[in-house]
Amino acid sequence: MSADQATAPDDIETLIQRCLGGDQAAWERIVRLHWRKVFNVAYKFVGKHDEAEDLTQDIFLKVFKSLSTFDRRANFQTWLISVSRNLCIDHYRSVRKERETIDRDVDANELSPASLEISPMAALEQRDRVALLRDALAALPDTLRTAVVMRDIQELSYQDIAVRLHLPEGTVKSRINRGRTELARQIRRLRGDDYSPGGTSSDGRPRTGAYR
Repeated sequence: MSADQATAPDDIETLIQRCLGGDQAAWERIVRLHWRKVFNVAYKFVGKHDEAEDLTQDIFLKVFKSLSTFDRRANFQTWLISVSRNLCIDHYRSVRKERETIDRDVDANELSPASLEISPMAALEQRDRVALLRDALAALPDTLRTAVVMRDIQELSYQDIAVRLHLPEGTVKSRINRGRTELARQIRRLRGDDYSPGGTSSDGRPRTGAYR
């Protein structure tokens, strides 16, 4: 058992006290001590490594903000895991609600300029584009899809998205950029395009350097 794993309760108390006093190193040690356990909780909910890492970061950010509410008479790890599960449940409910709004929010009128008349062929092509976008969005990790939908379809500001997701604005911008990149890759994949540096070749074999 490592020294970190064998940390005694009084050591945790000291770390918490230092952390509340503004000691960043103490908080980083708390995160190192408990990262794996919180990650495992997150992974059970989302089932994807990258998404579980994002969720774990979100959980620790919220734990940091609520650290002053921790009852020192309780076991810290038990409290942390309980908080983590509750936040994962909140995340699951939020993602489920977001999925339910995709079909409503993604419609043909929002994907092309309005026109007084549209030919049957153009209408068909437009519906195909909508279906393609829906399929591509569905292939994104939940965290990336939510950010892209809020920004590019619901047209919320970065600040509004940050408030709704309880995330720093920088994290929101990062997710939107990653989401747009992955969305474009998924659209190319669904179209069968063969010019992407990632994805698969025309014979279905993975290309070198494909997106993880």
